[in-house]
Amino acid sequence: MKPKSSKLRVGDWVEIRSKDEILRTLDGHGCLDGMPFMPEMFALCGKKFQVYKRAHKTCDTIFPVRGRRVDRSVHLETRCDGSAHGGCQASCLLFWKDAWLKGVGESSADTSAVPVVFPPAACAESDVWARSTDPSAPGPDPVYVCQATRLPFATADLEWWDIRQYIEDYHSGNVGLWRILCGAAYFLFYATSKAGIGLGRPIRWFYDRFHPLWRGFPFPRRHGKIPESEATPTKQLDLRPGELVRIKPYKEILNTLNTRDRNRGLYFDAEEVPYCGGTYRVLKRVTKIIHEKTGKMLEMKTPSFILDSVICQSRYSECRLFCPRSIYSYWREIWLERVGPERSTQANEIAEVVSDCERASNSSYTSR
Repeated sequence: MKPKSSKLRVGDWVEIRSKDEILRTLDGHGCLDGMPFMPEMFALCGKKFQVYKRAHKTCDTIFPVRGRRVDRSVHLETRCDGSAHGGCQASCLLFWKDAWLKGVGESSADTSAVPVVFPPAACAESDVWARSTDPSAPGPDPVYVCQATRLPFATADLEWWDIRQYIEDYHSGNVGLWRILCGAAYFLFYATSKAGIGLGRPIRWFYDRFHPLWRGFPFPRRHGKIPESEATPTKQLDLRPGELVRIKPYKEILNTLNTRDRNRGLYFDAEEVPYCGGTYRVLKRVTKIIHEKTGKMLEMKTPSFILDSVICQSRYSECRLFCPRSIYSYWREIWLERVGPERSTQANEIAEVVSDCERASNSSYTSR
């Protein structure tokens, strides 16, 4: 069956249905149309939010990177806190099926009709908690199950050349017309530079020289110079949540990358280039995230950081242009520089609040 898009648009108000209502939409695996409802989402039941983006498409980071079509889903300003998944710190944007929401106010689309209703006994809250890990996985380490690990199985094929997705990007309110035109212009430049007809260098020069005309950024796909056999540099700033940092210029960051655009194994993506030179607040220090392909927890040997509002905008990503998933970008400390005093009172207060929240989340998870 062909997936159907949500009727909700960016800015519509919705209320998340009650726990009992949502449980009646889930199958025995705690899923609707293959999309898991995760334990972290129970705390949000009954609350009202505006639609952040229509999730009519997304990016699959498990199989060869590609775009995928999503059935009747949206993103709200809600992110996973990892409390049911070993304290994962990725803070992924949550998917909300239309069936889990109801409209609020006259401007909201009608989402009152739940398309699939399972018997009340099909799924209980305890089942949702139990499904956060795979009980059949071998070995002592847990294998986690979440929306990110199951995304390929809850979505359908979407080819990059299907122009209907870009029309929906615009009509849903996800992306403005100017951003769409800029995306088309970039890929025209990029495809020409990769065509093998000797135009790569002049195309990049032209792009770098004239990108201010379309309010763009420097050509985002350059490469580091450090050989793979050599260690890349590192730096420790002892950053904490709440501190202001400035992201270094793109050229300086390139000096810290090897020829595969990595620093200590962390890839510097083209989607991070628009943020270079900007000032942002530290949101979180990241030391562990779930590997989306294996479901196992990855421990980072060199910590990285996520910054407030610094997300993947999918401006330059082939096969998944304008994906609304808004994954946080990861930053090495050597790519950042502290702004102002070494640590402000506000930063200390925010850090204490974050620590308290993390302790509370871990306590809640352990008790289950």
